[in-house]
Parts: sequence; C-alpha cells; structure tokens
Amino acid sequence: MESKESVSPIGLKDITIVDDAKMRKAITAAALGNAMEWFDFGVYGFVAYVLGKVFFPGADPGVQMIAALATFSVPFLIRPLGGLFFGALGDKYGRQKVLAATIVIMSLSTFAIGLIPSYASIGIWAPILLLLAKMAQGFSVGGEYTGASIFVAEYAPDRKRGFLGSWLDFGSIAGFVLGAGVVVLITAIIGEEKFQDWGWRLPFFLALPLGMIGLYLRHALEETPAFQQHVDKLEQGDREGLAGGPKVSFKEVATKHWRSLMTCIGVVAATNVTYYMLLTYMPSYLSHNLHYSENRGVLIIIAIMVGMLFVQPAIGFISDKIGRRPFIIFGSIALFILAIPAFMLINSGKIGLIFSGLLILAVVLNFFIGVMASTLPAMFPTHIRYSALASAFNVSVLIAGVTPTVAAWLVESTQNLYMPAYYLMVTAVVGLITGVTMKETANKPLRGAAPAASDIAEARELLQEHHDNIEQKIEDIDAEIAELQAKRDHLAQQHPRIE
Repeated sequence: MESKESVSPIGLKDITIVDDAKMRKAITAAALGNAMEWFDFGVYGFVAYVLGKVFFPGADPGVQMIAALATFSVPFLIRPLGGLFFGALGDKYGRQKVLAATIVIMSLSTFAIGLIPSYASIGIWAPILLLLAKMAQGFSVGGEYTGASIFVAEYAPDRKRGFLGSWLDFGSIAGFVLGAGVVVLITAIIGEEKFQDWGWRLPFFLALPLGMIGLYLRHALEETPAFQQHVDKLEQGDREGLAGGPKVSFKEVATKHWRSLMTCIGVVAATNVTYYMLLTYMPSYLSHNLHYSENRGVLIIIAIMVGMLFVQPAIGFISDKIGRRPFIIFGSIALFILAIPAFMLINSGKIGLIFSGLLILAVVLNFFIGVMASTLPAMFPTHIRYSALASAFNVSVLIAGVTPTVAAWLVESTQNLYMPAYYLMVTAVVGLITGVTMKETANKPLRGAAPAASDIAEARELLQEHHDNIEQKIEDIDAEIAELQAKRDHLAQQHPRIE
C-alpha cells in the first residue's frame, strides 16, 4: 500500500490546510513545556555554587562546584532510556498523550528537589535523593524536547516551519531567563545568607504551578495532523499495525536512516555543547574562576538571554527563506574562529568586554537553536519519527550534557581559563561537517506526510511547485537517458554484432 500511495497523483485535497487557532495552541503548549524544562536547568546552573555547599559541604569550593555540576550531568545518562520509552509510546499512541505525561513527571521531580533536606540533616542521603530527583527529570526530559519539536513541526505549514519551530527554543531561553530572574529576585529580597540557608529551595517550588498550567494546555490539544493521517492509513489498511505500533527496530532505523541519525547527532551535539557552556557553565565560571559576585554574573547572563529572545524568531523566519544549512555551516565557522577571542574578552576583567564576549557566543548559539527544532523532525518519516529522533537526540545530548562538568574539571586540573574555548572549537568542527553533509529540509513536506499550507491560496502554490518539481525531475531524467543512449550508440558502433 505504501508504494502505491507514493506514486499516486497529488491533488489539492491531499494538502493539509492548518487550522491557525489549533496551531497557536500547539506552539504555546509545546513552548511552555520546554520553558518548564529549561527553567529547572537554568535555576540549577545559577544556584550550583549553593547546592555544592548544601549537598557536598566537606569538599573545597572547586570540588563542590564540580560535584554539583556532575549531579546536573548524570541524569543525561538516563535521557536515552526516557527517549526510547517515550519515543515508542509517541509513535504508538500519539504525541499529545506522551507530552502530557512528560510534563507531569518533570514538574514533580523538579518540585521534589526543593524538599530534599541538606547534608547536615540527613548525611549521604541528601546527595543521593538529589541524584534520584535529577534522574527522574532526565527520564521525562528524554521524551520532552523531541516530542515538543515533532508536535510543532507536524502542526506547522511547510513554508513557516522554521519560524514556528523557533518559538520552541524561545521557550527554552525564556525558561532560563525566568529561572535566573527568580534566583536574582529572591536573593535581592531575602539576602545572600538566607538564600544559601533556605531561599534556594523557592525557585524549585515554582515548578509545580508551572507544570499544572502546562498540563492543562497540553491536555486540551488535539493530535497532530501528520500523526492523525498515519493513524487513518493504518485504520484503512493495517489494523494490526495500528494495534502493535511501529514495527521498525532501532537496528533497522540505524541501517536505513543512518545519514539522518548522524546528522541529528551532529546538529544536537554542536547546539547543546554551546548551549550548556554558555547558559549552565558560564555563571559558575564567572563566579568561581573570575571571582565575580554570583548576582553580578547572573545579571550579565540574563541580559544576554533577553537579547537572544529577540534574535531567535528572526533566525527561524530567515531560515524559511534561505534554508537551515547556511545557519549550521556559518554558525560552526563563527564558533571555531571566535571562541578564543570571546574568552579573551570574558577574561579581560572589564564589564563591557565581558558582556561582548558572552554576546558573541550567544549570537553563535542563536544560529544553531534558531533552526534545530525545524530541522530535526524533518529527517525521519512519520511512523518512526518520535522513536528515531528521541533515540538520536538523546544519544547526542548524553555527550553534550557532560559539558559543564568536563569544562569545570578541565579548568581546575589545568588552571587554563581558555579550556572551554578549545572545547567549543572541537564542537565547531563537528557542526561544520554536519552542516556540509546534511540535506536541506526547508520548505519541504515532512517525510511521510502530506504537504501543509496556511490557507487554500498557499495550498495551490505548493501544488504547483510540486508539479513543477516533478516536471523538472522528468526533464533531468530524460536528458540523462538521452546522454546514456548516445553513449550506448557510440559503443555499439564499435561492436560488429550489436546494433
């Protein structure tokens, strides 16, 4: 049935007209859940110095920070398991149900961190409970970002997928800003001493009401058009497939879709290493290594992130015009060239130059995250999109998630403040290779899904473009056949028994 459908003519009725109101609800719900995820990561990065003192009080300050950041990194070992689990569920039962489940687990585990007693109260059980809460977060987050990006991509019209997908990571940055702002606000109100004593718990408590809002929004959503089309096909021709879910094993995905898997791993690794270096590690770098006050370092990062919020949608919008690949390629080149100059500015000791150095890294990061949410879902067909993308995404995030811990360890062990810059340069090489070898996905239908348009006029344009593309391919094939025929005739003339 698959092969017959792939060669049947496509008409106007086959193009999905996206409901504008449903699309806005989908983007809001997905972005809010992502904001919830990164709110915790932001808070954790900005209070790592406090958590080190609370949960690892016997160590010196450098080891305390490394231990706190290691607790941040360990849950990334769990993320691939969560990705496999929720990915399979998402391809079998739908995107909406899984996203409702992940936000519940995420909000409860984040809330639980605020309840954990200190090391002084319960000893070794304090860091153990912290680790368990972070592992629960890692499990839920394993299906969160990939599910949210798929949800937005499958709702978005083909010509606006970059712009609409960029709002997902807008939510990520907004979550970071909110987390950092809450830390600064609470510290300013109650003072540094009380914040280190008990005030650090308050930002984690906010996760519960935020999670309830996110759950309400996601519960009210309908399933994506692309997944619903897949279910309809199964109901018409393969009820066994509908009951059993996707029949494609990860081994088969790795063999048939290995290029997509490698591209996904490269894009995510380049993006998230830069992300965690700037937004999770840098606050601790500024306070511990450069001896800035915690609040001052946090305020600089907040200002940088607010600027990133305005750049993010612009990158997504432009990518719908010129493609995703140029941003991956140019961002990788810029990261390689500018990493050391950026850290020279950060280590200058002058507030204006420090801000400029961080701003350089932030703009480069925007080039990656502005296109990631629209690039990744387009790499896999509908029936395996969630499970395949979640697996590939979380393998690469597993690598990127150790960035704060490794960067802190490298600086402590070598006493070289430029080690994070070298780390970013290696990452840039990975990003450049990925960008050069990846296929362009902008303005094309998702694999295995019908073309999607904003309105009937755009649908007619898409249909005409589709037919024009077919005509061009036929002309190219005809030209190739004519060339081969000419070569055949030339060879035949040299043989006595072949006409």
